[in-house]
Amino acid sequence: MSKKQLTIEEKLQNALVPAEEQPYQVPDNWCWVRENAVLYNMESRKPSGEIFSYIDIDAIDNSRQEVLFPKTLPVSKAPSRASRKLHNGDTLFSLVRPYLMNIAYIDEELCKCIASTGFYVCSPRENVVNKWLYWFMVSPYTVYGLTTYMKGDNSPSIRGGDIEMFPLPLPPLPEQQRIVDRIESLFAKLDEAREKIQGVLDGAELRKAAILHQAFTGKLTANWRRTHGVSDDSWKEAKLGDVCKINPPKIDANKFNEDLEVSFIPMADVSDITGEITGYQTRKLSEVKNGFTNFQENDVVFAKITPCMENGKSAIIGKLKNDIGYGTTEFFVIRSSARIINKFVYHLVRSSEFRSKAKSNMSGAVGQQRVPKSFMQQYLIKLPTVPEQQEIVSLLDNLLAKERSIVSTCEKSLATIDTIKKSILARAFRGELGTNDPTEPSSINLLKEILNQPSS
Repeated sequence: MSKKQLTIEEKLQNALVPAEEQPYQVPDNWCWVRENAVLYNMESRKPSGEIFSYIDIDAIDNSRQEVLFPKTLPVSKAPSRASRKLHNGDTLFSLVRPYLMNIAYIDEELCKCIASTGFYVCSPRENVVNKWLYWFMVSPYTVYGLTTYMKGDNSPSIRGGDIEMFPLPLPPLPEQQRIVDRIESLFAKLDEAREKIQGVLDGAELRKAAILHQAFTGKLTANWRRTHGVSDDSWKEAKLGDVCKINPPKIDANKFNEDLEVSFIPMADVSDITGEITGYQTRKLSEVKNGFTNFQENDVVFAKITPCMENGKSAIIGKLKNDIGYGTTEFFVIRSSARIINKFVYHLVRSSEFRSKAKSNMSGAVGQQRVPKSFMQQYLIKLPTVPEQQEIVSLLDNLLAKERSIVSTCEKSLATIDTIKKSILARAFRGELGTNDPTEPSSINLLKEILNQPSS
């Protein structure tokens, strides 16, 4: 028996969202519809020939909502999930963890690929602007709204039916295109600003390296030496081990009560970014006196194991509980003599030049390589006078603080751009971008045209 054909009134009743279920108010000439009313049915397509292009979740760059890494696979090794047919102008929406925003627009080149069944393929019907539907699927309203339907623990997912029944605010056709044009115009300006800010961020490490290089080659304080009548020849070559004690002897813990509370600093509590200790723990001496490195206030600690060494994990030890501190044996403890100030050493071991040389001298198993103590002891430095060291430290503290401030400002600006984009998308699908023409016919008429089309 053939399926009964619905009248246009019945189709409208099924498509329209009742007033009590409409999420928010939209312009009078828009209407709320179930999303399946504006979508063609999904189609299947199995790989054929010798090789095919495959889009799975990993192919999506979810920071840009683009397909960047489609896979080329032999048909003989096609995954069973490779069966979603694509069309030019479709939008892929991941059913798995939708909050991760693995969403992408399919252009003419990508429509030759086959997608995973892990995606819902949103194929807009005629009289629905493809890019309008894409921006709708990317909008916070849609992503967060669909996320509420997730089920499952290991790979929380939504169903295709959740998308099909999702309420969609449908504007008249001309308004759809105006919304797309306005979004893309605003986003282009924001992306231009983002690119400039990202350029400043990308140069942060190079600027920091240049500042430290100038500091330890004497260029940073050249004017200071002239002003103070100090000769350029005042810088003397020395081995780090001659002006510092590398891993000095531990205290005699037997002199103290084993219940004495002391400070303990895990590697994780040393900041890669600021070189500060973010937290001191308190432990009993009996818990740490064996198997841990001992240090005292004003010592410099430097991580000697990858990847911590490469990230520049180092810090100056501050006030300690009962003046006794311990930490992992993966720290080198560097104790300054009267010839060198600890803050000078601290900046030295955080410099990219020092870390690069340390890395080239590492030994041990891959992934667990360590900087040898002999490297630390034999490392040659150009050592200025103590007053010039103090000037270098002062200048470095100020310059590097400014760099951190620049980086922080850039990161906040990038976050602001992301917030602005979300706001634009939220307003777009509320009819609040100033593009709607209230004199245009209601989108109910458009919906009737859409519903009179075949569904596939």
